[in-house]
Amino acid sequence: MTGRRRSAAGSAVAVVVILAVGVAAVAGVIWYLSTREPALTRERCTAVLDGTAWELSPVQAQNAALVVGTSVQRGLPARAGTIGVATGMQESRLVNIDYGDRDSLGLFQQRPSQGWGTTTEIMDPVYATNAFYAGLERVDGWRDLEITVAAQAVQRSAFPEAYAQHEPLARTWASSLTGHSPGSLTCELFAVSAEDEPVDLPARLERDLGVPADAVSSDGPLSQIDAGVLPFESAERSTWAVAHWAVATAKATGAVEVRAEGLVWTRESTVWAPVDRSDPLDVGTVTVTTGTPTP
Repeated sequence: MTGRRRSAAGSAVAVVVILAVGVAAVAGVIWYLSTREPALTRERCTAVLDGTAWELSPVQAQNAALVVGTSVQRGLPARAGTIGVATGMQESRLVNIDYGDRDSLGLFQQRPSQGWGTTTEIMDPVYATNAFYAGLERVDGWRDLEITVAAQAVQRSAFPEAYAQHEPLARTWASSLTGHSPGSLTCELFAVSAEDEPVDLPARLERDLGVPADAVSSDGPLSQIDAGVLPFESAERSTWAVAHWAVATAKATGAVEVRAEGLVWTRESTVWAPVDRSDPLDVGTVTVTTGTPTP
């Protein structure tokens, strides 16, 4: 009996030791994981104004950059960009869709049967955005109208009050993309991959913001942009309009780093942080580095 009791006691001690080791191992794994940055599970872009953040997907952010950038090219105030983004959010969620009510199509759900253009034209986001602003500029006193009233005057929607719900988001994104709110637009993106098929950065910059190719000097993956060509009196505002555009379109261009006025955004950090060097860029200059796709 004594031998059996000792055997049983020894087995119990062994089980306790094994359990203790197992618990310690699990605790060690939990501690190790807690010290690591959480894995990015989805991509998103965020603009902040007055302490409130408004989130868009990378596709939505790219289209917002085009909509606001087109208003800049047309010499319109930031309010026009707010109206454009609010309208795009209501009509298509800022996605260039090829379907809609009846024959409505594209970012602004414009209808070929109502004289907005051909199907091919309306599905071109550049054409569609310019067509929207051309309609807005024909509205008497649009600059002083409420956002939803101005949008409805162009769109003639069956839900005229619906645009108002998107006004806070639209104002925030328009403020960032016109350079009014430095360092206020960021994106969280996966690493550049071969599936992304990055577009040409200078060509997209000229398309969206009207920055000519000769204002961009490239050396391999590094592009230096003269933001001073934009029609803003403030060099700081021009700088941040370009810098925020570069972040908002990073998914499309493959950008992994953007530098402006002593600050840098990277895909790794996802936020604007001070540049760790003694000679920060001059106001009016933005640099963008594109990444090499990984398998």
